[in-house]
Amino acid sequence: MRMASPHRTLASLPLACAVLLLCCCAWPCAGAVQKTVLVGVGKVDITPTYPIRLSGYAARKTESEGVAQRIYAKALAFGSDRQKPALLLTVDNTGVPGTVRDKVVARLKSHSGVDPDRVAICSTHTHSAPLLSGYLSNLFCPPLSREEQSRVDRYTRELVDALERVSVEALKDRRPALLFHTQGSAAFAANRRTPGGPVDHDVPVLVARTPAGTTRAMLIGYACHCTTLTGEFNQVCGDWAGYAAEHLEQEIPGAVALVSIGCAGDANPSPRPGFELAKQHGKALAAGVRDAVSRTLRPVTGKLNCRTRAIELPYGPLPTRAEWESRASQTNHIGQQARMNLARLERGETLPRYLPYMVQTWAFGKTLALVLLPGEVVVDYSLRLKRELDASRLWVTAYANDVPCYIPSERILKEGGYEGGGAMVYYDRPAPFAPGVEERIVKTVHALVPAAFKVEARRSAP
Repeated sequence: MRMASPHRTLASLPLACAVLLLCCCAWPCAGAVQKTVLVGVGKVDITPTYPIRLSGYAARKTESEGVAQRIYAKALAFGSDRQKPALLLTVDNTGVPGTVRDKVVARLKSHSGVDPDRVAICSTHTHSAPLLSGYLSNLFCPPLSREEQSRVDRYTRELVDALERVSVEALKDRRPALLFHTQGSAAFAANRRTPGGPVDHDVPVLVARTPAGTTRAMLIGYACHCTTLTGEFNQVCGDWAGYAAEHLEQEIPGAVALVSIGCAGDANPSPRPGFELAKQHGKALAAGVRDAVSRTLRPVTGKLNCRTRAIELPYGPLPTRAEWESRASQTNHIGQQARMNLARLERGETLPRYLPYMVQTWAFGKTLALVLLPGEVVVDYSLRLKRELDASRLWVTAYANDVPCYIPSERILKEGGYEGGGAMVYYDRPAPFAPGVEERIVKTVHALVPAAFKVEARRSAP
C-alpha cells in the first residue's frame, strides 16, 4: 500500500471567498466572540498497490483490475490533551469491521492516551474498495482462494497501520480553529425498495477554519449507497463520495474534505450505473455543500461530550440443525452459510442469538449532536430521530465503528425483503432480527443525546 505524505501546505482562500464566508456566518448574538478549539487534520492514501478482491458485489469473480481513483483515510482531531482529544475518521471502504476499530483504538490508547469512546471510524461504503478481513464473510461463493485471502489479510493489516498513522497525523496537527455547521441538500438519492419512497436528502456540513478565515477541513454527510458503480466495474474507486471530496479539495486548496454516510440502507444513487454518473453525483453533492456554506454558517461551540453504550439486538428464531442440514445441499450462499454453521456446531460452538451493537453520540455543547450508528441503517431511523430531536442541530451517521449487517426499521422488518432480512446470509448472521430492534436503538439514542436536543426542551425554551 502506498502511503501519501502529510497533507499539503494549507493555503488561504481567495480574499473574495473568505469575505463571503465570513459575512455569511450566523453569530450567536451581537458582539459575541466565538472561542477557538484545537483541530487537527490528517489524510493518508490507502490505495492498494496490488490486485485484490473488491468488496460490495458477490458478482465479482476476480481481483481488481487497476485504479480509477485513489482512495483515502482521513481524520479530524478535536480538543487538547487536557480536554481529552476526540478523533473522527472517514475511510473509503465498503465497511470497516469492529475488529479493525478495536485494533486501532487499542494502539491509540496505548501510545496517545485517546479514550476509545472518543474515536469514531466511518466508512464511505464505496463498493469499489478492497474487501477487509472480518467483513461480509459470506459475500463470495465459492470463498476466496488462499492467495486471494492472503492479500485481503495483508491489506487489512496495512489499513490498521494507516488508520493509526492518520490519527497520529491529525493529533500532531492540532491548532486553533473555529467550527461551523450548516445543512444543504442533494437530490440524487432515491429509495431503492419503493419508487418515491422515503429518503433523506439533507447534506449536513461541519467546517473547520482558521481564525483568519481559511478553510482547513469539511466533514460532509449524505444518506445514499455508494453504488453508482456496479459489479461489472472492477477497479478501485471512491464512487460519488470520493469524487465529491475530490471536487471540494480542488476548489479549496489545502483543505481536506471528509465524507460520511447517513442512513442509506435503502437508498441508491439515481440514475445509475455509470462511471461518469459517479462523477456527476459527486459534483452534485459538492455543489450542495458550496451552496449551503455560502448561505449560512452557524457556530459550533461548547465542550465535546462523547458517549457510547453497548446494547444487544436479538435475532429471531434460529434454524434448527435439521434446517441447516436441509439448506446445506444448496450450491449458493445459503448452502455455503449452512455448511459453515454446521461446522461450527460440530466443533461444539453455540450460534449467536444476538448482535452486539454500540451506539455512539458526539455533542458539541448545545449546538450540534452527532449520532453514530453501526451498520447499514435504513432511512426510517434518521427521519424518526429528526422528528423526535431538534433536526436543525442533529446529524445522524450510519456505517460507523462497524458494519455488521443491515439494520432494518420495524416497518422494513415486517415487510421483509433484502434489507429486512434477506441480506443477513451475506453477513453470515444466523437469522433476521426479532421485532423491537428499532425501539432498542432509538431508546438508546435518546438516553445518550443531551436533554437540550430534545424537541420538548426546544419548545419550552424562553
